Amino acid sequence: MDFAPDDDHRAIREGVRAVCRDFDDAYWRACDAEHRFPWDFYKAMAAGGWLGIAIPEEYGGGGRGITEASIVLEEVAASGAAMNGCSAMHLSVFGMNPVVKYGSAEMRETYLPRVASGDLHVAFGVTEPDSGTDTASLTTRARLDGDHYVVRGQKVWTSKAQDCEKVLLLVRTTPIEQCAKRTDGLTLLLADLQRPEVDIAPIPKVGRNAVASCEVRYDDLPVPVTDRVGEEGKGFRYLLDGLNPERILIAAEALGIGRVAIRRAVDYANSRQVFGRPIGQNQGLAFPLAEAHMRLRAAELIVREAAWRYDQGLPCGEQANTAKFLASDAGHFAADRAMQTHGGFGYAKEYDVDRYWVESRLMKIAPISQEMVLNYVAEHVLGLPRSY
Repeated sequence: MDFAPDDDHRAIREGVRAVCRDFDDAYWRACDAEHRFPWDFYKAMAAGGWLGIAIPEEYGGGGRGITEASIVLEEVAASGAAMNGCSAMHLSVFGMNPVVKYGSAEMRETYLPRVASGDLHVAFGVTEPDSGTDTASLTTRARLDGDHYVVRGQKVWTSKAQDCEKVLLLVRTTPIEQCAKRTDGLTLLLADLQRPEVDIAPIPKVGRNAVASCEVRYDDLPVPVTDRVGEEGKGFRYLLDGLNPERILIAAEALGIGRVAIRRAVDYANSRQVFGRPIGQNQGLAFPLAEAHMRLRAAELIVREAAWRYDQGLPCGEQANTAKFLASDAGHFAADRAMQTHGGFGYAKEYDVDRYWVESRLMKIAPISQEMVLNYVAEHVLGLPRSY
């Protein structure tokens, strides 16, 4: 194992920090309060080449791995942008992975350069009101009609749907009762979003409001067969290939939020004077911040291992899920301690720790809950009976 600093990774961190310095706390506070997509930030990251870091070079990307992508998103979060900043770009960073691996040559040539340049926004449409993590039970259907599919159904929690041209849409093309396995018969389509057959409605939510989460209804939306990713009926296994990198990148974002939360808490604890001394001198505040730092450092190790294993083509399900579980827990613990350190001012918007607290809490729910990670480890790592 080599823990020597990597000059290339250091350069990536410095490059991302240089872009993020132009987008201060006031910018993110305003975007969140006004429910405004951070277009200036998104365009700056695209201009720097960071959106396409994991897209192959032949399609205009950086050709780097999930390790480098995770560093980019960690630094974005750690700048104070938190989930609002990361969510604005992380679907561009990894969301097109199924197209990279399984899309036709024509599809890759048509869409990947536009994603890498920041020109094409793509959303991810999987979750439904009545299926949630039981993906095989989704009810959005697509029937083949000549040279196109006709899609009818409903999705929820589709991030950026209002601002996206396309959506990677998981649909059922074969009724579940006709399938050998429940996860068969699902197909992945790269569908148009801004059409009259699509109705998009933002979902009012607690936080991360610079990036909308939407309910999307599809009423006989036509999708050309040429915009199908891979083979019909194999969409679920294509989706699985994107789940491990998604967990790794979310874990890296949680590390970043934890870092900025601790930084703000330490600054405040050093400057805030109560009873004639800085509050950081009190062990009741100092010890939890020290613990938060150690939790983040421990979680970082499994994040790095998971990313390394993925990039080496090694099995990484255990590591990716563990990274998501531990990093989201450590990130929220750090944000919670930052809130406590600030006391009543933690509820004041001007200190920003409220954003970190709310957005880090989301990471314990999405894109997969902590409980589902425990289910995965219990069944697939420990060999215990499936509980659901």
